[in-house]
Amino acid sequence: MPPLERATSWITRGRSPLSGALVPSLVLHTIGAKSGLARDIPLMYCPEPPDRILIVGSNFGRPDHPAWTLNLLAHPDAAVTVKGRRFDVRAQLIDDREREAVWEHIQRQWPSYRNYELTAHRELRIFRLTPAQSHPST
Repeated sequence: MPPLERATSWITRGRSPLSGALVPSLVLHTIGAKSGLARDIPLMYCPEPPDRILIVGSNFGRPDHPAWTLNLLAHPDAAVTVKGRRFDVRAQLIDDREREAVWEHIQRQWPSYRNYELTAHRELRIFRLTPAQSHPST
């Protein structure tokens, strides 16, 4: 999937992730944790009413966490493009207290998606993205 995503992104100039034809998809715009450079990554997401988004660092079941999760840990202020609309978000790593409830919500949309944790032999990182206007400025 990643090579096809990159090709589709190049052809559409990042406006339409290939995965968007199958599942809700977005492009995450973040800053590299090590490089400090802008990074864009197409991801599938799970809407969380009223206006939040959940994203999961499955990395296709590989044993390592995807780089974009490290980027969000280092720089939680990011942006997303959903259906051609770009907006700022703040990322929050889901902690152990909420983890099971969040997984239940995700699995209602994607049954058996949690199997990626078994495949990867690691706890997947789940982030809640909240639109920037929804959280107070500091």
